[in-house]
Amino acid sequence: MLAALLQNAGQVVTRDELRERIWPADTFVDFDHSLNTAVNKIRESLGDSASNPRFVETLARRGYRFLAPVDHIATPPAAVVPAQGNSTRTGVSAPHWLNDPAMPAADIALHPELHLPVPRRGLVRALFALIQIMYLSFYLSGLSRLHDVDRVASDFLPGWRALLIVGAVLVTGAVGIPLRFYLLSAVAFDFRKLAGKFGRLFPFVLALDQLWAIAPFLLLPRIGAGLAFAATAALLYVPFSERTLVRMAYSLPNS
Repeated sequence: MLAALLQNAGQVVTRDELRERIWPADTFVDFDHSLNTAVNKIRESLGDSASNPRFVETLARRGYRFLAPVDHIATPPAAVVPAQGNSTRTGVSAPHWLNDPAMPAADIALHPELHLPVPRRGLVRALFALIQIMYLSFYLSGLSRLHDVDRVASDFLPGWRALLIVGAVLVTGAVGIPLRFYLLSAVAFDFRKLAGKFGRLFPFVLALDQLWAIAPFLLLPRIGAGLAFAATAALLYVPFSERTLVRMAYSLPNS
């Protein structure tokens, strides 16, 4: 079905045309249910939605239309593969180059915005969720040990400056906890408009994460200056990796 939509990109493919193409005349099948299931699986694989389609548009009582631009490239010929090897569940032989580790990089599907191989959305979402859990642990640890923060800050900064550090930990931690819970719940429930929301939140997230990037220096007596600098350098990059992960899993059209 996806092949039929791609070959007629931008044009309406009627349900009757799809039935004639996919199921022979002597096939008995619940056509409507099977077609709807196929559309839902295509949308799930592409990260698309019926209410706000970026790839497959449903035209009521007419058919479907593939919205995104399609580039036609030459592909290697298909080859029959052993039944215990690379065959699909439907029994249709898959082209051998789909499973060939020596396949040229030019033949691998690339992300439309980031120009890298399309990753598994589940893995990308899991990495993004782990980052949110990491920051939650930072906030909870900092807020539960404010007296230790005050003691360490007082050793290096006199008077009101140490109080300023304690106040910054208190305020940013209290603000950061609901923010991280929001992002964690959004990716857990696969909120499809997360890219737009995160884009608007990113300046605030960047400022907050850059402030907490210096948190390793609060452990300076335990970990030493070298490790504190290394941990801070890594944390300075994390907000940009969050933005990339969101774009990988929830890419926006025409962005």
